[in-house]
Amino acid sequence: MMFNEASKTALPPPSRPLPLRSRNDGIDLLRGLSILFVVVHHLALRFRLPLGPSLLGDVLPKRIIDGLSFNGYEAVFVFFVISGFVITRRSLERYGSLDAFRWRNFYALRAVRIFPLLLLLLAVLAVMHWLAVPGFIINKPGQTLGGALASALTMTLNWYEGRTNWLPGAWDVLWSLSIEECFYLAFPLFCLVVRGPWRVLALIVLALSLPWTRAALQGNEIWQEKAYLPGMAAIAWGVLTALLMQRVTLPRVLARVVGGLAVAGLLAVVFYGDVLGRLLHDHIMLLLCASAACWLAAAHGSTRAMPRGFGWLTAMGRWSYEIYLSHMFVVLAVTPAYLALMGGDMRWTFLVYVPVVAICTGLGAWLHRYVSGPAARRILGRTPSQIASGAA
Repeated sequence: MMFNEASKTALPPPSRPLPLRSRNDGIDLLRGLSILFVVVHHLALRFRLPLGPSLLGDVLPKRIIDGLSFNGYEAVFVFFVISGFVITRRSLERYGSLDAFRWRNFYALRAVRIFPLLLLLLAVLAVMHWLAVPGFIINKPGQTLGGALASALTMTLNWYEGRTNWLPGAWDVLWSLSIEECFYLAFPLFCLVVRGPWRVLALIVLALSLPWTRAALQGNEIWQEKAYLPGMAAIAWGVLTALLMQRVTLPRVLARVVGGLAVAGLLAVVFYGDVLGRLLHDHIMLLLCASAACWLAAAHGSTRAMPRGFGWLTAMGRWSYEIYLSHMFVVLAVTPAYLALMGGDMRWTFLVYVPVVAICTGLGAWLHRYVSGPAARRILGRTPSQIASGAA
């Protein structure tokens, strides 16, 4: 999801793929912020360790506390935009154009990136269910371990939850992966079948459909949050941005203006989502996706490194897939430990957040180094830095 701009590259022969390029810190920063909001959201839920009742809630305005605590869902949609952008850019670099998609190569690269860690996660979750570990037991009506495993492996876990109920937290995060995997499956076929201006027109229609596809699903809270079409619409924003950036290079001054608009839009959604929601209703998701797209457009082609103080966030962005799949193990371990140690006293919950984020980041780095990286090296013969550069 992150690369420096370069000249257009000819279609490489199958035996000699294009070398992977260095990452784009601006894109990694946005991913780092997104995964940070996801981790904080899952920790800050009212039935875990919320920030509102803590001493920090006595100091900071409620708007700030709520903005920091309850935007994990919006952060996932930012991930969708980034995914569409990066996958499209990498495909343009690797294959020369979307008309020349080598779908077998594309599917192989995506499978190598996704499945080693996903299969390990599912194996661990199955063992924890069998051992009846609290917080990991699948026991709601209509749900079984076999059903959860099958849905996770067939890109339908979001559908499974919509038909039954929420799965335990470490399973529930896989809903967004089901949407991403459907995108990976459909994108090459879409590019090979729909060509020219029709492709762009179809993407525009899909991108703009987001408010209406969400509104059409009112009445089923789970399905409204996790349905395929709204997620695909967010991904389409990223795809369109990448196609535009293939043709346009923003001057530095204009890039700063666009970046400023992106920051303003994202901050507005995060901290004034309640006000904007009353005004825009489901159209607020268009503002969110457009702001993320502006960030990506501004970051496109930039070779500037982030200031040193942001290094930890760009690192979180580099390992965002690993952090996303594994962070609930940390959250679900820390929550009962804190409650037992503090006897339910919520005044000090804010002290837990920095250590939790640090542990989640360290776990993500470890998984990248010892699971994702070795799997890709073994199958593709790539170095860890090349693997990271190609990760979406």
